[in-house]
Amino acid sequence: MNPFSRRAALKSMASGFGYLAFASLAQQAAARASSGGSALDPKPTHFPARAKHVIFLCMNGGPSHVDLFDYKPELQSRSGQGMKAGEINAPKLLGSPFKFSQHGESGMWISEVLPEIAKHADDLCVVRSMQTDLPNHSQAFVQMHTGSFQFVRPSFGAWTLYGLGTENANLPGFVTLNPPSDNGGARNYGSGFLPSICQATKIGTNQIPGFYAAFLKIDQEPGPPLKNIVNDKLTTAGQRSQLDFIRDLNSMKLARDGYHPEIEGAIESFELAFRMQGELPELLDLRGESEEAQAAYGIGAGKPTDRFGRQCMLARKMVEGGVRFVEITAPTSWDHHFQLKEKLAESAEMTDRPVAALLADLKQRGLLKDTLVVWAGEFGRTPYIQGGAGRDHNNKGYTLWMAGGGVKGGLAYGETDEIGHEAVDKAVHIHDWHATMLHLLGLDHTKLTFNYAGRDFRLTDVHGRVVTDLMS
Repeated sequence: MNPFSRRAALKSMASGFGYLAFASLAQQAAARASSGGSALDPKPTHFPARAKHVIFLCMNGGPSHVDLFDYKPELQSRSGQGMKAGEINAPKLLGSPFKFSQHGESGMWISEVLPEIAKHADDLCVVRSMQTDLPNHSQAFVQMHTGSFQFVRPSFGAWTLYGLGTENANLPGFVTLNPPSDNGGARNYGSGFLPSICQATKIGTNQIPGFYAAFLKIDQEPGPPLKNIVNDKLTTAGQRSQLDFIRDLNSMKLARDGYHPEIEGAIESFELAFRMQGELPELLDLRGESEEAQAAYGIGAGKPTDRFGRQCMLARKMVEGGVRFVEITAPTSWDHHFQLKEKLAESAEMTDRPVAALLADLKQRGLLKDTLVVWAGEFGRTPYIQGGAGRDHNNKGYTLWMAGGGVKGGLAYGETDEIGHEAVDKAVHIHDWHATMLHLLGLDHTKLTFNYAGRDFRLTDVHGRVVTDLMS
């Protein structure tokens, strides 16, 4: 007679699967614990990369594509009419209050409020058919950064650093300048379940304009460019001795308790902070830049471009110094529900010259070919009127642009309908955009994964396609 019942056989098989899973997880943990390397060590790409660095110019609030890069003559001619003919209480269309003209050899249509960026029309790869899932700021902003609006996930910058490692071990590989505290806050530059050393180093905050006035003023005595970057209580040798002692204590705990990502992250962050003392203060000091360079970026007391100009110049210096991913959040909101004509013009004035100067500076130094510059907001605006003279949120069709880093300059890709409400040709979803940027960095979005809670996760989840038509 068979000594095993069906129930006993199923029970034994189920336990066996559990043992196999445990063995696999234990092997992965042991490999991480014994590797001795850092998550920031340079890593090979999946294929030759077109870009080595990213500068993300984050236009938070949702810039109006139909007033900046998506010229719609039909919208102009129907301004004041109902959005849909014959529909009762249909919202009224609002033509752009700004003139558009063609620029460069490509004939790129760009609004009059961006005259400096327009000079670089032939360097821009303008995607006019972007789409995201929701028209709410918090969800769309987090999805733009992490690929998900529902769950806590690593940011795009963290994935980039995890996939490529850093070029300069003495500087953070991922920096965010003046990130907003709302719309997801730290989720937008966090590492999620990736190694904690992959999260961004935050410098400044959009909620405290005085930060740059206090630490980065050219006419001020040298001061600490980052909180707690200077230790005035210990010598360098004393700090090294203290860090070695803390590291030994943490290593003892790791040896006793096994792999612990938070402790490993703490060890790496302490070591990075120690190394940063030698390079970061000089990197963030703009006093060595010529007056001509500062003027090109719009830097100067009382100028509306001063703050963003400083951020853009810092981004160039960071890329030059080997920082892998730099994000700059505009010091103005593009959320123009009211007074569109006045407020959008103000936002454009604050950012136009600094962005153009950044492109010119990178190009002049030979950095643009290896640096992917991205200009994007979380969504666009509606073609119909709101609040008397503004526009509402629109996630169905909007515009972003990229430059350098292997994209086709002078390209206008995709289309929205005749009034700019919805993408109707060559639609590009957020997941597609993420997959394409990773591809430009030499990373296959389907292979850049991290095993967490028994499952391989990736930036694009189970979605995303690489838009090869955007590449040179």
